[in-house]
Amino acid sequence: MTENQDKRKNTGGRKFRVRLIVALVFAGIAVSGVMLWYGSKAHVTTDSAFVESPVHQISPRISGYVQQVLVEDNQRVRRGELLVRLDPVDYAVRVERAAALLAQAEDETGGLQAGVAQAKAAVAQARARVEQSQLDLTRGEALFDRQVIPKEQLDRLRTAHRVSRAALKESREALRRARALAGRSTEGGDARIAQRRAELKAARLELSYTRIVAPVDGYVTRKHVEVGNNVRAGQPLLAVVELEHPWIVANYKEGQLTDMRPGQPVEFTVDAYPGKTFSGRVDSIMAGTGAAFSLLPPENATGNYVKVVQRVPVKIVIDDQGDPAKLLRIGMSVEPTVHTGLSLWQALVN
Repeated sequence: MTENQDKRKNTGGRKFRVRLIVALVFAGIAVSGVMLWYGSKAHVTTDSAFVESPVHQISPRISGYVQQVLVEDNQRVRRGELLVRLDPVDYAVRVERAAALLAQAEDETGGLQAGVAQAKAAVAQARARVEQSQLDLTRGEALFDRQVIPKEQLDRLRTAHRVSRAALKESREALRRARALAGRSTEGGDARIAQRRAELKAARLELSYTRIVAPVDGYVTRKHVEVGNNVRAGQPLLAVVELEHPWIVANYKEGQLTDMRPGQPVEFTVDAYPGKTFSGRVDSIMAGTGAAFSLLPPENATGNYVKVVQRVPVKIVIDDQGDPAKLLRIGMSVEPTVHTGLSLWQALVN
């Protein structure tokens, strides 16, 4: 083999190796690109996500003077635990007054019924006198026929019988009047009693509202009340944050929602706890973008429309946190990854 042939052979070998290396590099880049693209479809992530949790605003249901404040900011409280006490004296007086008015209404109604009972007793007594006078008159007439008693004594017996009959008639009329009065007053009396009972119930409720308690287990925050304040109904005093049941609001770009469905598993990390991975699942996807529900939503029909990629809030529920030392607090930054379960073939087809 000549020298020129050796050179041509070596040059051809080098070119082949270079081409092979270039082809492998391009193949590697292509495979990496496909895998990255597939990863973006099968594992959807965002860094615009934050922890949310129920926040219970505590406000009084009545106005009053703050007598005691029994909690401080960031204090742990239990459901039903007393937070703030308002001065109960004024409301206790209202309860006593309502109770007295109810007793008065019941006494008035009871007095009318007692009058009816007395009238019935008077009628019974008058009827007994009529019966007795009738017996006396019958015996007197028999004795007069036998000439045992004089005529004037018989006249006295007849007069007594007429008087007893008149008394019976009068007592019956008194009973009728008592029943009529009671009948007219029954409905009004019952309504008055019902009204007084409702007033007493309302007064007792207001008295109970002087004790402001925690509605749930949680942590006190944003306390704006001190002893000596005069507060009004509905005025915010503090908030109780329930950290036992947090969730995540992740703002995904609209193009990332193509294969996202409720129920898909989620893994996420929290900036506050580096190295720890939490788990959860997609609960729901908001009905619109965050901008659509903002205070001033965009008006795209005004002629100055500029397309902006919108973000849609996605609610992610969290599995059992496990470690109570790593509580997820409201507003913490989260980076969630939703596993859509999409295969490479499904990604290519879609």
